[in-house]
Amino acid sequence: MTNAEAVAVLVVRVVLGVIMIAHGLNHWRGGGKIEGTARWFAGLGLRHGTLQAWMSVITEVGAGALLVLGLFTPLACAAVVSVMLVAGLLAHRPNGFFVFKDGYEYVLMLAAVSLALGVLGPGKVSVDHAADIEITGWAGGGIALGVAVVATAGLLATFWRPERPERAATTEEPAVGGVAGQETG
Repeated sequence: MTNAEAVAVLVVRVVLGVIMIAHGLNHWRGGGKIEGTARWFAGLGLRHGTLQAWMSVITEVGAGALLVLGLFTPLACAAVVSVMLVAGLLAHRPNGFFVFKDGYEYVLMLAAVSLALGVLGPGKVSVDHAADIEITGWAGGGIALGVAVVATAGLLATFWRPERPERAATTEEPAVGGVAGQETG
């Protein structure tokens, strides 16, 4: 890897890492805090919303920190790809492609950059390189994609329980003597 390529990979790795750390911290401390994130995840059909919220915080901040350091890079990339797959499938896919319509454009880009980074490796300026544990090429990309797909499938199989359309329709009906969603009495 040339010095220019090493700097380019470093820039991509650090920027992606900082984005993931910021994203995780926002789930924890931003807007609705962990409670709001938990409600949002539950609204997407994920059981145990609070657990999901904390796991997203830990995964995003942890993967981001590993990327900044260039440590266990294929696994850090796998974590990012998995988080983006879940976000893309559950939150953004129904809205189409474009990010300005809350589509999956942005999460697709983060996942693709992570996968590419898994293939390219962390570069010379990384803990992986210093410790001589760099995994690059097809092996790095395979780990990043393979672990991400297995983790995503496991999470969805274990926790995703979307509301059935016929059940959702019955919750919209007005309660006797009141308005839907309001208690009477």
